[in-house]
Amino acid sequence: MHTVWKGAISFGLVHVPVKMFTATEDKDVHLRQIHKACGTPISYAKSCPHCERAVEWEEITKGYEYEKGRFVLFDEEELEAIKPENTRTIQILDFVALEEIDPMFYQKTYYLSPDQAGAGAYGLLLEAMRQSGRIGIAKIAIRSKSSLAAIRCVDNCICMETMFYPDEIRAISGVPGLPQIQNVNDRELDMAKLLIEQLSAPFDAAKYTDDYRTAMLDAINRKVAGQGVDVVTAPAAERTNVIDLMSALQASLAAVKTGDAPAAGAAVSRSASRKSAIRGDTGEADAAPAADKPKRTRAKPAVPGAAAAGGEEAGSASPKAAPSRRRKASEPQS
Repeated sequence: MHTVWKGAISFGLVHVPVKMFTATEDKDVHLRQIHKACGTPISYAKSCPHCERAVEWEEITKGYEYEKGRFVLFDEEELEAIKPENTRTIQILDFVALEEIDPMFYQKTYYLSPDQAGAGAYGLLLEAMRQSGRIGIAKIAIRSKSSLAAIRCVDNCICMETMFYPDEIRAISGVPGLPQIQNVNDRELDMAKLLIEQLSAPFDAAKYTDDYRTAMLDAINRKVAGQGVDVVTAPAAERTNVIDLMSALQASLAAVKTGDAPAAGAAVSRSASRKSAIRGDTGEADAAPAADKPKRTRAKPAVPGAAAAGGEEAGSASPKAAPSRRRKASEPQS
């Protein structure tokens, strides 16, 4: 198990250092959306429908919709300032009887183990709750969310169940279609009670299994074993390496020397260079001195008829490093 939280249980003047572990796990069979034509998983890019373009992470902030289409925005510093205090303390407020809590209040279960030199205090709290038959009601903040929690004993472990606040539980009066007056036939009621008695048994969690998950996994295994048309391999993503970049640069320089390169060609080369730098690619082309690198100047629109007369002059700003780079690229081949 991986530690998801470290802190302490506090009640009165007693301080119990603990580590928290998730007690449950999601075993649902999760299916992804796949492009049938090539077998590639579909990704969901963040985009702005108003601007009609993809949005980078640095452009995104958080906001609350207080009216339809109107939002109040918060930056990270503001959210950090209003985070719950005592985020490393499970503060027990009261001790109550377990049967007084309706199960609908429970959210998720965690195991708590003693941390550092807290084994003595941990054992004391565990045994005190076991002998008193009481559980603790506490407050805790996990991942910036404040929750109620029930602290109780399970065998030789202290468990914590996060709970909903009372105002998060919807009122039963809002459920439509509930009968107002229950007119029950006495004979039918006796038969129903008899059936309940016949089906009554001690609770054994091992008896209950997820039949859908079992059937889904069986279907997956059959398809994998058969290796039919329903088993596909996603194509590998194309990777642009240094060799591709050198080929593009050499082709661009050759086009510039012949005077056939459009202004966009230089922009493509510069874009490829930027991508290579961001990606962290290294190679002999990067070893050229900074002074020899071509300046990033915006290409001027071509003037009709000037290609033959001034083509050599137009290309002189960029290809200064061309002889050096071309020699280095060709040296391993010779």
